[in-house]
Amino acid sequence: MSMPMADGHSGIPGPTGAHSELAPTNPMRWVAVARALAPGFAARARAHDADDSFVAENYAELKEHHVFGAGVPRELGGGGATHTQLCAMLRELGRACGPTALALSMHTHLVSATVWRYRQGQSVEPLLRRVASEQLVLVSTGASDWLDSSGRAVLVDGGYRVSGRKIFASGSPAGDLLITSAPYDDPQDGAMVLHFPVPMQAPGVSVHNNWRALGMRASGSHDVLLDAVFVPESAVSLRRPRGKWHPFLNMAITVATPIYMSAYLGVAEAARDLALQLLQRKRDDPQVWSLVGELDNALATGQMAVQSMLDLCAEHVFTPDVATVNAVFIRKTIAAQALLAAVEKALEAVGGGAVLRSLGLERLLRDVYGVQFHPLPAKRQHRFSGRVAFGLDPIG
Repeated sequence: MSMPMADGHSGIPGPTGAHSELAPTNPMRWVAVARALAPGFAARARAHDADDSFVAENYAELKEHHVFGAGVPRELGGGGATHTQLCAMLRELGRACGPTALALSMHTHLVSATVWRYRQGQSVEPLLRRVASEQLVLVSTGASDWLDSSGRAVLVDGGYRVSGRKIFASGSPAGDLLITSAPYDDPQDGAMVLHFPVPMQAPGVSVHNNWRALGMRASGSHDVLLDAVFVPESAVSLRRPRGKWHPFLNMAITVATPIYMSAYLGVAEAARDLALQLLQRKRDDPQVWSLVGELDNALATGQMAVQSMLDLCAEHVFTPDVATVNAVFIRKTIAAQALLAAVEKALEAVGGGAVLRSLGLERLLRDVYGVQFHPLPAKRQHRFSGRVAFGLDPIG
């Protein structure tokens, strides 16, 4: 893991010529950007964790280097990063500051899913062009809303009035556009869920500064309150039956899961690196060898599971069906359990001193702990996969 510079600055190199790591034609450009920004992010991580403050300065640097448009195709003015390159970038940032990587992954998976829709000929080009040109920050509420969604949409002239409280809205302090949903009781179709974007500055939208959490404290995952917010009918991008599995989720989850899991993978890799640094004085201890061997086995399991998810997504060339999303869910559980085990083993290997906040390991453990709560948590994944194995509807 790169060490922070003494002055806390990112040290971004200036030249971006044809042979530079940061040249637009370099396929590893976005990983190079992440590596250049990482020292500054790492230098600020402990302070943000200590006071629960959002990584606003990190977001400003990400915006300065056009990272929010990295995944937008070049023909639309974006950075042209592939799905694999985006995951590699987030993995690198996760090694420096897990909350920054996680919050950015929430934006990134929304962009990546929109790119998939663009490749299928759907009318999303204007949004992607805006993300690239304005470096718009997208905020997701999809996982917390899940199949039932939350709040309420009421039909009015020209659209809907939406009210509700959206939780776990990572990156919300810097957000420009909330990508969310709400239940709607349709007189003809019954209980439905409407999906739509809402500008964060729209009347009736407010961010509550209430994210006080065990880990990922600097991710700005505050509640967002919608108070009779007007959503025009033209803004509704999807209508689906409430509480039912929908084909759209096959695509969205397959694209999103390796993206946010890459951030957690970076956190676990940072824990392994830090543990080895702290264990140098015990390098001749046979017990330490065994513990580090267990750590590396767990970490390798997580790495392979994340890579397998990337392979399933295949740079957006995949069949968005239940079989694919089920395979992703299974690998997500394997990866989550392995990465959590790896960081726990890092603390065990270092010993009792690892619980001291000054060492930084316990922060990495708190940050990685959240991996198990993303869709689907293990027990719900087991049920989902079991139903799929018998040819049943995955939700029932």
